[in-house]
Amino acid sequence: MSPHPTALIADDEPLLREALARQLAQAWPELEVVAQARNGREAIKLFESFEPDVCFLDVHMPGMSGVEAAHQIGRRAHLVFVTAYDQYAVQAFAQGVLDYLVKPVEQERLTETVARLKERLQAAQPAPNTEALLLQLAAQLAQLQSGADPEPLRWIRAQVGETLRLIPVDDIDFLRSDTKYTMVAWRDEAGAPAEALVRMAIKELAAQLDPAQFAQVHRSVVVNLRAISHVTRGENETADVHLKGRTEVLPVSRSYLHLFRQM
Repeated sequence: MSPHPTALIADDEPLLREALARQLAQAWPELEVVAQARNGREAIKLFESFEPDVCFLDVHMPGMSGVEAAHQIGRRAHLVFVTAYDQYAVQAFAQGVLDYLVKPVEQERLTETVARLKERLQAAQPAPNTEALLLQLAAQLAQLQSGADPEPLRWIRAQVGETLRLIPVDDIDFLRSDTKYTMVAWRDEAGAPAEALVRMAIKELAAQLDPAQFAQVHRSVVVNLRAISHVTRGENETADVHLKGRTEVLPVSRSYLHLFRQM
């Protein structure tokens, strides 16, 4: 094995790319992350330039998915998929020879993946032929994306201390992205403000919510429209959302100010 194996990370969420790079630096100090891509097409371009030994590919990226990018990379690199979906894609991955990680990536799980990759690189094993499995995965993902609109999410499973809570979506005031998780601000049974963490990126979670009830107002914030008390205009075409019975003030970025056109 080369003393300095190389890797590419592709994810449209820069915070998640950086988090994975930091975790890899801890789990595999000899690994050199030579490129980071924002989407599948960029991943292909950077792969052709740097020819890394390993590619960590987010499954869901705009334009070209990680599965489509992997199909083009073929057996020229060892592939590891990173996914926020633990009910669909992971089942398919588990049946095959592909490595996968579930967001947010747990260090222990990453260490196991790194051990397998080291073993394959040390043995100079070629990347497995996964063409058939990749085609199967691409078809499954396409079916998921083109299927009838699913029912909006009604409950969110969240860890509160040592307890797993089922939080009714109607009780959520807002969501805010964290480096590794999404913070859920909600009301408990007594109506008191509460917080919990969800192991899912905010964009993945927001996609499952009723758009008539929840709106993204900032890159890192999704708010329950029923929880808004009032909105105040800020500087430089921004605004602030104030909530009923909560002290938090949520930012509205210029890109989402059109939601409050009457201001």
